[in-house]
Amino acid sequence: MSSLADVFALDGLLAAAIPGYRLRPLQLEMAERIAATIKNNTVLVAEAGTGTGKTFAYLVPALRSGGKVIVSTGTKNLQDQLFSKDIPTVKKALGAPARVALLKGRANYVCFYHLQRAQDDGRFFSREDAADAARVARFARQTRTGDKAECANVPENSPVWPMVTSTRENCLGQECPQHKECFVLAARREALAADLVVVNHHLFFADVMLRDEGIAELLPACNTVIFDEAHQLPETASLFFGDNVSTTQALDLTRDTRAEALVSARDCLDLPKVCGNVEKAAKDLRLTLPLESARFSLFQLEGCAGFANSLTDLLCALDTLAALLKTQSERSEGLENCWRRSGELAAQLRRWQGGAGQREMRDYVRWGETYTHTLQLNATPLIVANIMQKQMSGHPRAWIFTSATLAVQKDFSHYVTEMGLANADSAAWDSPFDYARQAMLYAPLGLPEPNSYGYTEAVVEAAFPVVQASGGRAFFLCTSLRAMRRVHELLQERLQRAGLDLPLLIQGEGGKNELLERFRRLGNAILVGSQSFWEGVDVRGEALSLVVIDKLPFAPPDDPVLSARIERMKAEGRNAFMDYQLPRAVINVKQGAGRLIRDETDRGVLMICDPRLVGKHYGRQIWRSLPPMRRTRVLDEALAFFGESVS
Repeated sequence: MSSLADVFALDGLLAAAIPGYRLRPLQLEMAERIAATIKNNTVLVAEAGTGTGKTFAYLVPALRSGGKVIVSTGTKNLQDQLFSKDIPTVKKALGAPARVALLKGRANYVCFYHLQRAQDDGRFFSREDAADAARVARFARQTRTGDKAECANVPENSPVWPMVTSTRENCLGQECPQHKECFVLAARREALAADLVVVNHHLFFADVMLRDEGIAELLPACNTVIFDEAHQLPETASLFFGDNVSTTQALDLTRDTRAEALVSARDCLDLPKVCGNVEKAAKDLRLTLPLESARFSLFQLEGCAGFANSLTDLLCALDTLAALLKTQSERSEGLENCWRRSGELAAQLRRWQGGAGQREMRDYVRWGETYTHTLQLNATPLIVANIMQKQMSGHPRAWIFTSATLAVQKDFSHYVTEMGLANADSAAWDSPFDYARQAMLYAPLGLPEPNSYGYTEAVVEAAFPVVQASGGRAFFLCTSLRAMRRVHELLQERLQRAGLDLPLLIQGEGGKNELLERFRRLGNAILVGSQSFWEGVDVRGEALSLVVIDKLPFAPPDDPVLSARIERMKAEGRNAFMDYQLPRAVINVKQGAGRLIRDETDRGVLMICDPRLVGKHYGRQIWRSLPPMRRTRVLDEALAFFGESVS
């Protein structure tokens, strides 16, 4: 077998297969380090700056290893890109015979059983929904995979998708009459037979805990697990190593019960009425809290008028539904499944309501989160390290954690401590981009403290001359949805006053991919976004020449999970701000800053408006963690950057 140096050489296998291929010494170094990790079944935490080429750096040794590999990514979009573009490119270049499979959560695959039920029921909210269901039915007859991402003529956010896909709760398993044709099972069979399987973090951790999505079957035979975008793992692991239950689950249960009853229990006249009671109780529970999306501590929830009583009412309604469904459960597999679900849902709610003794109170935090129509009740672990260690023990295999942002000034201690990776090797490769020539960091003078009245107005005032000089072509990244909406409003006013015809886009007025496509196509747009646009976004070329960050992205200290973690760390004698909050903020700023320079020919200004970046001692840690751009506090120098000729 040829060496990795030969594969990555200018006259090597990759160069022969990829037009415009460039030799990147750092990419080869990273690939060799990953190959050694795979060979020795060890753990590696690797930060690779933008432009290093980390995807090929792990794919080449993974495909050459001869073992079974799981690659887990941050999002379904990245998952699709890996499977459809990056892996086929590397596989072809290497001439590797490896079988590759894509595995997503069950909600991504059309379910024949629920599709048929939805069509039989016919209770769609609109003609468009009915038309979407017909399109899904045609797609289901033609597709090999059943993956809804391939059904291009039905929007991803169509209300029909939850009706025609399954969940862990409503899947009938082997009792399903369409069991043999099931797309989920077909995807799992392909994954079991494959040499390399592409998943995403949510699927990986959901399965590790719930043993539901097929990964639990994959892990025993797996030799290597590679986490790309690994900076997201602490939060994803917290979410799935905990427990959550929502009012949506109650509404889904009643929807499925009604559909099953129409087919198998039309004569049970009490069932629709009892379902209605559950729906009302679930909606009433949601309405005990403010309509705006927010997070609530257990103390806040218990202080809300009517919350405790409404939770009890929902439990009573579920108990009544469970008792009635028990009498009907032998009439069909679907009704039996609904009976089982009603009991499990009530048990989940009671478990959350009562906690689980003193250990639960110390190791977990109970809290709630509201969305437009839903309340989710969560029990989140305050420490994931010990749970992660348990998952990684047992069968020896290589574990690789990689991202462009894992360290704070080359120090990985925050990440490895949080993830329980104390014995891991670590390595960092800087971006090969010439930041001193390509970019400037501008920290304006004279802005007020971020919590002061009128701060957002001051930010837009300071940023507007830079936006004018860049001719739009800007991302305006905000740390909250409220600030995002206000920035959009203020920019609209300023553009009108200045008579500037620059397209102004805002997160939420379309899907993320659709907005990005419009941004690229327009070439002079301003996109105002919040958390969704701080990471996982790649806009190359002149269309993005300015990134404005309104504040340093510290999580609000009243966030229930953060607040509980801070209290626990204080009790242990640790400095929660320096050990936890600051490293998280550094990684988030690095992610936001990473949107600007995506290629050797990109140029642009990164404007961070928060005066704490320079004025506070901890801000300097963030300042020093950013790429080595030219730095200025003078507006005229930032404006002049856009007039410089490209050398």
